[in-house]
Amino acid sequence: MNERARETLELAYRMSNLLKTGLDRSTLAVVMALTEQGVNPEALAAVVKELRREAAALRSVSFSSAP
Repeated sequence: MNERARETLELAYRMSNLLKTGLDRSTLAVVMALTEQGVNPEALAAVVKELRREAAALRSVSFSSAP
């Protein structure tokens, strides 16, 4: 990753933290790369939200079935 790309990611990460998105740097980098490749940002946001809901549901099932 070149210096400009690193600076852009760092700025986006700071903004992401200010907006409390909950995205870590690596996830944010993937999201940015996908949008740069033409993925619709609204569709991508919907997928991220759905994955979070699914992960939360799996965690709750996992914790509720623990001995």
